[in-house]
Amino acid sequence: MTHCAGTSRRVLLAAFAIAACLAPAAPAGAVGTAGAVGTPDFSRQELRWGDCAGTGDPALRCAEVAVPLDHRRPRGRTITTAISRLPATDPSRRRGVLLTTGGGPGGPGVPLPSSLAPMLSPEVRARYDLIGFDIRFVERSTPIGCGRTVEEPGGYWVRTATPGSFPADAAEARAYARDCVRAAGWALPYATTANAARDMDVIRAALGEEKISYLGGSYAGMLGAVFAALFPERVDRFVLDSPVNPEAAWRPYELARTPAFEAGTAAFATWAAEHDAVYGLGGTAREVTDTVAGLIRRAATAPVVVTGHAWTSGELGALLVAGIYDERSFGLIAAAFGDLAAGREPYVPFPVRPLPPAGVPGVPADNHTAANIAYRCGDGPWPRDPRDYRRDLASYSARYPLFGPANANITPCAFWPRVKDEPVRLPAGRAPGVLVTAALRDVAVPIANSRAVAAGIRGSRTVTIDAHTHAPYPAFGDACLNGQVDAFLTTGTLPPADVAC
Repeated sequence: MTHCAGTSRRVLLAAFAIAACLAPAAPAGAVGTAGAVGTPDFSRQELRWGDCAGTGDPALRCAEVAVPLDHRRPRGRTITTAISRLPATDPSRRRGVLLTTGGGPGGPGVPLPSSLAPMLSPEVRARYDLIGFDIRFVERSTPIGCGRTVEEPGGYWVRTATPGSFPADAAEARAYARDCVRAAGWALPYATTANAARDMDVIRAALGEEKISYLGGSYAGMLGAVFAALFPERVDRFVLDSPVNPEAAWRPYELARTPAFEAGTAAFATWAAEHDAVYGLGGTAREVTDTVAGLIRRAATAPVVVTGHAWTSGELGALLVAGIYDERSFGLIAAAFGDLAAGREPYVPFPVRPLPPAGVPGVPADNHTAANIAYRCGDGPWPRDPRDYRRDLASYSARYPLFGPANANITPCAFWPRVKDEPVRLPAGRAPGVLVTAALRDVAVPIANSRAVAAGIRGSRTVTIDAHTHAPYPAFGDACLNGQVDAFLTTGTLPPADVAC
């Protein structure tokens, strides 16, 4: 299972809130003066700011930036990347731009300035234009699909192995990869985080900025680290919140965090058992786990139908994952599973399957899932031999019975077309130090990732909190952590040493 955000609100923003046609040409007037003869200069674009469809915020303005589909061949096909802007509140103190985007990969970024602005300190808002963007192939940015009519639960393609299911799982993964090639084969070789980082540099130039500051959580933190590796001279003040380690993406990362998923479930089960009188899931952690896992297994045989909705095992698994990511969601998820166990309609305040952006035409019905799997397959090597997955399944399922059968199972990446990019290594001493924030008991992106990213960008500092949450800045509300980030964004000075709040 793959990472969403921490709280219900962050789940909506970062994960649930991630039929191909030809990519549109660059909008008229988007690409300006040529560089070399016949080579478009993407750094000189006339941005046309207008309303942001589907955001509901009249203060937010949007534009499209043209970028090459293949950055090595700038005279070839172009695609568009959508960006949004909320201006700095005090032009006299404006420092520059603070870019941000969604997690996933596959989560939208264009709406984020509107939801982020009220949570930022007045000092930060005074100094930066907030710039959101959808990474290539997501929602407003030349979106792709794989020809499916619905999203996968959570926007992630995952199948939980059961005894004897591996041949069918492998066949389904192969069929999905084949359908993606059929629907979006032109795009798949270029769906990589490195290309998304190259698009960021085009955005920087189109905005007229020599350098950019950046705030990215979860996958977006990984994107910021990759940008720092590729464009170290363009890095100003970067805050990477619970970043995935790009050098472990994605198969090693998924396997390595499996024990954290089990630990997160154990923490949730212990909490729910202590509140058994409220939720009725069981008086011990084992009873709670058995109740929840039993519902998921039951749904794998036949969906659990409650008030007209047929809950699939994938949907229940996504619901559980959303709950174990953040200690503040325990009550919400315990209540939902308690209602389902009793045959009552549960209250779930976020979509278990991602919804298309309202008022944005042309987004395929399965865009978030398609984009997520495309980036995951494109960013790093995956085993091609099904026997490797069988071995991993046997090992991880024995040690981690709840999540091993999902995290170690075969995926479409085993059958994916070869990408036209190389994995990116962290920049060592070539980039300025960044500020890495994290929670020690993060289930979604275990703390080892944040520490590896900080160590891989020399001169960086970490700020940690001892909490069971994910991407804590600023929504978790820890005054110490938020204060350290605000100080860095306003003064540019990193703490003299790592900070444990």
